Amino acid sequence: MSSIKEITSVAGWEKHVTSLPPSTLLVVSFHAPWAAPCAQMATVLSTLASEYPVTEPPSTSWVKINAEDLSDISEEYNVTAVPFLVLIRNGEVLETVSGSSAVRVRNAIESHANKAGAAATTNSGPAAAPRDGEGDVATEEDPEKKKQDLFRRLGDLVKAAPVMLFMKGTPSEPKCGFSRQLVGILRDNAVKYGFFNILADDEVRQGLKEFADWPTFPQLWVDGELVGGLDIVKEELDSNADFLKAYSVKANGDVSAMAS
Repeated sequence: MSSIKEITSVAGWEKHVTSLPPSTLLVVSFHAPWAAPCAQMATVLSTLASEYPVTEPPSTSWVKINAEDLSDISEEYNVTAVPFLVLIRNGEVLETVSGSSAVRVRNAIESHANKAGAAATTNSGPAAAPRDGEGDVATEEDPEKKKQDLFRRLGDLVKAAPVMLFMKGTPSEPKCGFSRQLVGILRDNAVKYGFFNILADDEVRQGLKEFADWPTFPQLWVDGELVGGLDIVKEELDSNADFLKAYSVKANGDVSAMAS
């Protein structure tokens, strides 16, 4: 059965990619060690990899990359949040999956693996429907089930780091003035924070409005609780200069981090 290889350097990545034949499906998982959803996704991917036999030449290849340590590779594949899955064959990106949905990840991998005949089923009938972590059949037709799954994901996402910023763009490239100002406040206070680019995932962007009962962005969450937008954060700091002190670290480069 296949297993997941850790890529720890750009040179190691380049060597691995060039060693694969054009037919191999390369499954790349970008992660951050501090993000709880990444640990969950690692278990999902390890289980999926075990379903694919080792063949010669390899039909699939499974690797994981620390998105923060190897930022050059992350930028090459537009990784703005973790966990983030990239499926590649012969140098071409076939599909990406952002977030911790086991169903979406399984569907994507099975779709492209089967296209190459790498993991073709021996059943003559239709494939069994994928199941989520609770064993219920996942269907796109059930809006309530879909909403429940999204809210579970959002519940994990707002707790991915003690301080989470949901913003338009990234800390290095904010896409609105309010997001830029809030990033500046966090940096001025040397706050270690996770961020999520809501422009990269419309499901999160729309769902979080209802989940938080807060219609605008940016949104700042602390310990899984919504603080609010830029104005609220400013008010909190005006009334209590130590509002973010508990989350302050000695400034050392970019204090931001990625999350999903």
